Amino acid sequence: MADDGRKQKPESPERPESFDVVMIHGKTDDGGGAKVLRARPGRIDAGEVRPMQDGKPLGSGEIVRLERRQGSGETPLYDVHVEHTLEAQTPAQVRASDKPAQVATREYRESWERTFGRRRGDADAPN
Repeated sequence: MADDGRKQKPESPERPESFDVVMIHGKTDDGGGAKVLRARPGRIDAGEVRPMQDGKPLGSGEIVRLERRQGSGETPLYDVHVEHTLEAQTPAQVRASDKPAQVATREYRESWERTFGRRRGDADAPN
């Protein structure tokens, strides 16, 4: 290959087109999270980040890990590492059938009746 006098840049471990960075710019209205601007290849988004809480559903979006960006100084810039992407569930996906949920199995009911007995009038009840 001929040398045309230009120096080639060494390959960086992270290609420039694969950046994913957020800048924190304030607290959310309820104070439970932070407002962010997120820059990715071809797009810029405004959003929020919040800590995960035990027992609280996650909904949709992404579970991310933020790592302080090297060389950002005092600017609140963080590299984004997506740990998991959550897909939004429609009500139809949540409920697999149009029947009400079965909260007690047949065995549970039989054991209940053995333990506590049948209610009076159960044999005569229309339901």
